[in-house]
Amino acid sequence: MPNPTSVDLTELSTSLGGSRRLSGHLARPEGVGPWPGVIVVHEALGVDDVMLRQTERLAKAGYLTWMPDLFADGGIRRCLVPTMRAATSGRGRACADLEAARRTLADHPDCTGRVGIIGFCMGGSFALVAAGRGTFDAASVNYGLLPKNAESDLAESCPVVASYGGRDRMVKGTAAQLEATLMRNGVPHDVKEYPAAGHSFLNDAENAPRWLRPLTRISGIGPEPESAADAWRRIEAFFAQHLTDS
Repeated sequence: MPNPTSVDLTELSTSLGGSRRLSGHLARPEGVGPWPGVIVVHEALGVDDVMLRQTERLAKAGYLTWMPDLFADGGIRRCLVPTMRAATSGRGRACADLEAARRTLADHPDCTGRVGIIGFCMGGSFALVAAGRGTFDAASVNYGLLPKNAESDLAESCPVVASYGGRDRMVKGTAAQLEATLMRNGVPHDVKEYPAAGHSFLNDAENAPRWLRPLTRISGIGPEPESAADAWRRIEAFFAQHLTDS
């Protein structure tokens, strides 16, 4: 299991109207910084080994990487519903939590000040909402829903790289809608749908509860290594283009 450093941002998050408790995990690249930063927003299942490995992967690619635990203030049972609502509305404690994480990472002495955001599932929706606010330098959206008012919410979006699965019924048609919206708004983007992939195809292992896995397999939810390899190649190239100081 990866072992990033645990970080507490409760004081800043609370001051911004966020959670009364906010913790998370900071992963550092090898060598000497400063490095660009990336905020990782986890899936609806919360922080687990799969999400921690995603964080470590980005650190190995050269990014100071911070994953806040959006369920730290009460656990998944108490936090899931309001957090899911915030993911598409852009309002709620979780949005303040992500802003606290962004500010902390941008001001970190080992960060260049350029910060991107990457999200998976529920986190992909948060990444889109955050992209439209103009505070991040790049966003990676992975099988996330569109904001409720996508056309206006993404009018001033930062550059977006997005990946969707053609077998993902939860976000059917979203890739095409997102690409059209970004094109109309003149936002630099790279949107791709993978025909063989379903939901959570970027995960390197199944992470649903064991009792639920037969259903997720039937639904095509879970790893799809070939599609994931291409998506990660695109994500890393896009971040290198937009987060590296010229």
